Amino acid sequence: MNYSIPIILLSCLFFSCADKQEEATKPNILFILSDDHTSQSWGIYGGVLEDYVQNKNIKRIATNGAKLNNVFCTNSICVPSRASILTGQYSHRNNIYTLSDALEPDSMNIAKVFQKNGYQTALFGKWHLKKQPAGFDDFLVLPGQGVYNNPILRTAANWPKGKEYQGFSTDVITDLSINWLKKRNSEQPFLLMTHFKATHEPFEYPERFASLYENEEIPEPETLYDFGPETTGRSFIGQKVEVLEKRWQAAVNDPKFWTNYPGLPFNNKGLDSIQLRKAIYQKFVKDFMRCGAAIDDNIGKLLNYLEESGLAENTVVIYTADQGYFLGEHGFFDKRLIYEESLRMPFVIQYPKEIKGGSTIDDIILNIDFAALFADYAGIKQPSFIQGESFRENLKGETPKNWRKDAYYRYWLHRTERPAHFGIRNNRYKLAFFYGQPLDMSGAMKQTTTPAWEFYDLEKDPNETHNAIDDEQYQTIIKEMKNRLQELREEIGDTDEQYPIMKEIIKENWNL
Repeated sequence: MNYSIPIILLSCLFFSCADKQEEATKPNILFILSDDHTSQSWGIYGGVLEDYVQNKNIKRIATNGAKLNNVFCTNSICVPSRASILTGQYSHRNNIYTLSDALEPDSMNIAKVFQKNGYQTALFGKWHLKKQPAGFDDFLVLPGQGVYNNPILRTAANWPKGKEYQGFSTDVITDLSINWLKKRNSEQPFLLMTHFKATHEPFEYPERFASLYENEEIPEPETLYDFGPETTGRSFIGQKVEVLEKRWQAAVNDPKFWTNYPGLPFNNKGLDSIQLRKAIYQKFVKDFMRCGAAIDDNIGKLLNYLEESGLAENTVVIYTADQGYFLGEHGFFDKRLIYEESLRMPFVIQYPKEIKGGSTIDDIILNIDFAALFADYAGIKQPSFIQGESFRENLKGETPKNWRKDAYYRYWLHRTERPAHFGIRNNRYKLAFFYGQPLDMSGAMKQTTTPAWEFYDLEKDPNETHNAIDDEQYQTIIKEMKNRLQELREEIGDTDEQYPIMKEIIKENWNL
């Protein structure tokens, strides 16, 4: 009698079941990303807004897992930061430098890797990388920046026209994500990216939050009444909150203005410069927090679904923002700069199987590390195209001895009020070189600025109100950091070899 056939069949059945069991035990990943939802507005990082923001579900993730204090973007603007998250690469490597650049569908990204390794992949919400997403089994994405109310979302079948979905965008994107979770193949693990448009300008919010903060005065940041570089020694003007007020007026007067804002018209009659800034701040920050309240609300819906469906225990849940944002600090709004409010990415994560609830992580993490972390959780060997490193051990409280001690940053989209610059930040000090050149960047201003250095002692000067570049007490540290900055640029391959003008500027201004 020939027993070989039944044995072969049993073996096939065994290995097939084993493969399915292995797939089932691989963790799911839910990556929730918002736009500009800066750490000052989360309420878990302290600050003047701590007692005002709606954050029970952000707190819920932090309580169930970990809060990360030192996560930084490598280029603080939407398109490049999102590209770095997906590719695990710095801007000079993935060629996404400015708002005008596109992620080519044939570029490698972490979703493609997951697709090839047995994961279902999906993306809902803001994409902002111009061309059709690649690596996702399913997607519905906003065209460009998209709109808050009744958003149009595109999928492969109706690209580029898209389809309108009724409701507030944050609610719509969450509902689409949950519907996908309900219909997915439950025998495969998933990578789901839920990307909110909120809290990007114009900071709109659903009607249910319209009366939030209505009769309250919100506390102001210490540096709100910084009106220029004269008192701080910084080298540029920056984008003042008064620019936002001018946009409000333009939205009222010009029907073709690029957007509209909630709560207009804004009354500026009879206000002096101090009163005007105070009034702008109050409207701005209230709108921002109302918009943020809708995010927290929808994070709760996602967490509830995971718990009710039995998925929570085996799902890594991350909530972060693509960069920071100025909420009146230094008198600024928007982002782009190496200053803390712009540089820092708030970040919470839960994974009950590994991360101890209520953990706090102080290690320096970069957005180029996210893709490596995803791969690590999925049991996938880190792809060679990723420049970052997995911080899975850090999250367990076991930081590798050779973990980075400093972060490299570069902003390429030059304008005279916010010059192009690169720099380095370690646990205490920050050094930045504002080289002020457009180079060949799309959308950059052609007018150059005078190269300038800035240095801050973040322990003594956490608000970065004193540029200490010429202070005698720091000269040895500054020299060491200039050397380290040069080393870092060489290590990651951002050497400006293709720009002769940069070689000249660096030679003239390095002063080692």
